[in-house]
Amino acid sequence: MNQYFAGLGEKPFRSQQLLQWIYQRKVMDYEEMTDLSKALRLRLKESTCLTLPRIVNQQVSSDGTCKWLMQLQDGNSIEAVFIPEDDRGTLCVSSQVGCSLNCTFCATARQGFSRHLTVDEIIGQLWVANHALEEMGVRTARPDVPSDHRRPVTNVVMMGMGEPLANFDNVVAAMNLMMDDFTFGLSRRRVTLSTAGMVPAIDRLAEACPVSLAVSLHAPNDALRDQLVPLNKKYPIESLLGACQRFIGESQRQRITFEYVMLQEVNDTPSLARELAALLADMPAKVNLIPFNPFEGIQYQRSSKSRIDRFRDILLSKNIFTVTRKTRGDDIDAACGQLAGDFTDRTRRSERMRRDSVKVAVV
Repeated sequence: MNQYFAGLGEKPFRSQQLLQWIYQRKVMDYEEMTDLSKALRLRLKESTCLTLPRIVNQQVSSDGTCKWLMQLQDGNSIEAVFIPEDDRGTLCVSSQVGCSLNCTFCATARQGFSRHLTVDEIIGQLWVANHALEEMGVRTARPDVPSDHRRPVTNVVMMGMGEPLANFDNVVAAMNLMMDDFTFGLSRRRVTLSTAGMVPAIDRLAEACPVSLAVSLHAPNDALRDQLVPLNKKYPIESLLGACQRFIGESQRQRITFEYVMLQEVNDTPSLARELAALLADMPAKVNLIPFNPFEGIQYQRSSKSRIDRFRDILLSKNIFTVTRKTRGDDIDAACGQLAGDFTDRTRRSERMRRDSVKVAVV
């Protein structure tokens, strides 16, 4: 922004003014930015545009979770989800239209892939969500923030549609923008990126934007993870954990969150729990056990509560910090793994899956 305004012959502080107008005052009309000269406002209007994703559908769950279907300029649509809690409000943000990976238990993956989101489309989800929630009267309690400065969204997780690290440059630019003092001012500990395990990009992330890291693990060995997360064939568990260790660095103060979706009689046995505990024994780790959220056309089933509890207790007995994630928004298909959006699948993956399911049914 500084370089852009310098190119216009303006002082660098103009970038700060513009960011504050857009992100803090939520003004999207140059004519209302009264501390910019009329000449500058005219030049901005002629040479740039201010656009946002458009909400085409909003659903509110019985537990307060809110999901939006947001339409982009090209007609594709993505989904973002807000999860309210007593002391924070978390927004789940998408990074791709669809997903370029093919995890077998994920609704987004079954829809295929269209393209990467641009920086403005990523940050725009946060702008639109905050605005929509404020219109609904939502305020998130934060004891460290004066009540008149509280925004609904206090935390962002890059866990929506897509693999964030496959869209590295745009995602990093958007996260840095979220943390800028002249925009939303989020701290690094309040921004989390979730990845299926793109090892080289994890190493780049540690240098470019060391936010909190979550890894979609879902299995303690390569044989099983190859089936659930096909990316594992390229970056197996040993190399993935090596990248996690490098991300933490020598201080070892930051925990890596390992997400583990619980699939009945697939990855939820006591022996696999013990194997996972041994795998993470030397890692500052938090394990998030995620009850599987079913969707149409999938063969997996959610592990029973007793199997999830037994899996958790084994990990805890081995001193692995473990929690079971509370399922939120599943009545509006807003829970983990259920986001689907509305877009053109350039990979034709969804078409192939439908065709294969028909073949199985016929057999």
